[in-house]
Amino acid sequence: MSKILSTLKSAKDLHDMPVKQLNQAADEIRDTLCNLLRLRAAHFASNLGVVELTLALHSTFDFLQDRLIWDTGHQIYPQKLVTGRFDEFPTIRTRGGLMGYPNPEESDYDLFMTGHAGCSVSTAVGLRSGDKLMGRDNYSVAVIGDGAFPSGIVFEAINNASELKSKMLVVLNDNEMSICPRVGGIASYLDRLRTNRIYSGMKTEVVSMLNKVPVLGDSTERLLFQIKEGVKAGLHGGMMFEEFGFKYFGPIDGHDIGVMKKYLKMVRDVDGPVLLHVITKKGHGFKPAAEDPVYFHTPPAFELTDSGEAVPQSTSSSKAYTNYARDAIYDQMEHNDKVTVITAAMCQGTKLEPVREKFPDRFFDVGICESHAVAFAAGQAKVGMRPIVDIYSTFLQRSYDQIFQEVCLQKLPVTFLLDRGGLTANDGPTHHGTFDFGYLRLFPNMVVMAPGDANDLGAMLDFALQHDVACSIRYPKLTANEINRTLVPIELGKSETLKTGSDGVIICAGTPLKDCMDAAEMLATEGINVSVINARFVKPIDMDMVKTCLTDYDFIVTVEEAMLMGGFGSALLEAANELRLPAAHVHRIGIPDRFVEHGDRAELLAELKLDVDGIASVCREANQTAGARVSQNS
Repeated sequence: MSKILSTLKSAKDLHDMPVKQLNQAADEIRDTLCNLLRLRAAHFASNLGVVELTLALHSTFDFLQDRLIWDTGHQIYPQKLVTGRFDEFPTIRTRGGLMGYPNPEESDYDLFMTGHAGCSVSTAVGLRSGDKLMGRDNYSVAVIGDGAFPSGIVFEAINNASELKSKMLVVLNDNEMSICPRVGGIASYLDRLRTNRIYSGMKTEVVSMLNKVPVLGDSTERLLFQIKEGVKAGLHGGMMFEEFGFKYFGPIDGHDIGVMKKYLKMVRDVDGPVLLHVITKKGHGFKPAAEDPVYFHTPPAFELTDSGEAVPQSTSSSKAYTNYARDAIYDQMEHNDKVTVITAAMCQGTKLEPVREKFPDRFFDVGICESHAVAFAAGQAKVGMRPIVDIYSTFLQRSYDQIFQEVCLQKLPVTFLLDRGGLTANDGPTHHGTFDFGYLRLFPNMVVMAPGDANDLGAMLDFALQHDVACSIRYPKLTANEINRTLVPIELGKSETLKTGSDGVIICAGTPLKDCMDAAEMLATEGINVSVINARFVKPIDMDMVKTCLTDYDFIVTVEEAMLMGGFGSALLEAANELRLPAAHVHRIGIPDRFVEHGDRAELLAELKLDVDGIASVCREANQTAGARVSQNS
């Protein structure tokens, strides 16, 4: 039973708590997080790592007045627990419950719905600038992980903050991880800061002496910091952050609330931008998560054994689309030494570990730098390689200009594999991959494909790696379906008919195809016989198929797990216009012009009529409308 968390009405209640009581609250937060994982999958290791940091921040600042932005946002759970949402916490990541990311509609403490990495510093600089222009002196804080720190936009923001001389704080939460172990030169630089033996010893002595200094701002303490800064400058020849115009403090222990509170109180009074380097451990306080933070980033629901082992409540032997994509990549790289694969800190999410181990020279994890990933791929393609960019649909949006300028404009054959295409259920609107059909099909020199089942996926990758311009292939975060049929070879801009009927036709773009087949079987028992077509290509669309459907069927229903605006159904209507054929009998099922909230996938699909019952109901209505139209005309 929580003795502290259940009594908190807002984070202001933390301000007068002694460190001993804050540490008790930290224990309660970890217990609550572990209890949540008995209910459902959730972000876990990252939240365990920021428990003390959250408590130190909220017990030092009043973030109903000051500003706090959590970069990426999946480590927001401790903040929800200390800002009056403890009673609702068991509902997190369920439909109608708390979101697994910051959500301004839940609380005034959540300023932005942050689900993509790297933007916190820019937003914090903007908040500080806006407050200053509005005559307010609110302090602005951004918390960003070392995995997200190399993102280009971070350095754009740091550059701007230095120019503006903004009085703000960037907390660099250094846990040596993004989702997977971090990579690159910034990671190596931070490692040197963490591990330099001379500086580490100096840091220990400073902390020890700080704990003996009763009043922050005391001249003795200021002298200690001046000595420490001099030692840093001597060891490193001028800190990178200092050269950017930031006052740098740290590294400090991110699991010592008392030390962090002292540093936070001190840096709050420093003029200009400050970077506080905080060392944390992902999964801290829960041994299995600390030992394997990659697996415990978002683990399945588990039970704890008497020995402290976390055992998944259920396991599935079914193969996901991500696994099929990974195996197809592996096979291509095994048979073609020009094929490379590039990912952006998502090796674990895209299941590419076996590829990384087998082909280390042709596997590239560039960190959370999607724009660079695409431009990097363009460079490889220009000299004759066949790069595959394997990134989540929602994150590929971050490289939009590079897809345009560096790939499509140059007519380069880069292959894009878009994982998490469609709804990602409990992660919510920041992670749903619903925009890719629209944002990719408008580019010249881009082929847009959507496999109807697992069998299509490998065949499409094989096609893409032989094609002469860019190709994209999107697939969902789902257990894969395999539709029993003789596989028709992939041919540019050609669809596949799986079932024939005389009344109407369902044309599916992507993996809702199995539900379309089941809906057709349901309708057949009611005397409504429909054809089912696997579109395969969103661009170029199969014009012969479109013409036949528009002229031969009383109704057409298009199905896509994507935005209706700019999606496959829109492409079909554009094709009808080009063919100068009437299209009043076309009905589109997809995602309307709004952001879809988080929730159970089945519930979301039912709401959007993207499940079997919904597809069948739209077909019934379309059939009735077609019948009424025929009667009226006769």
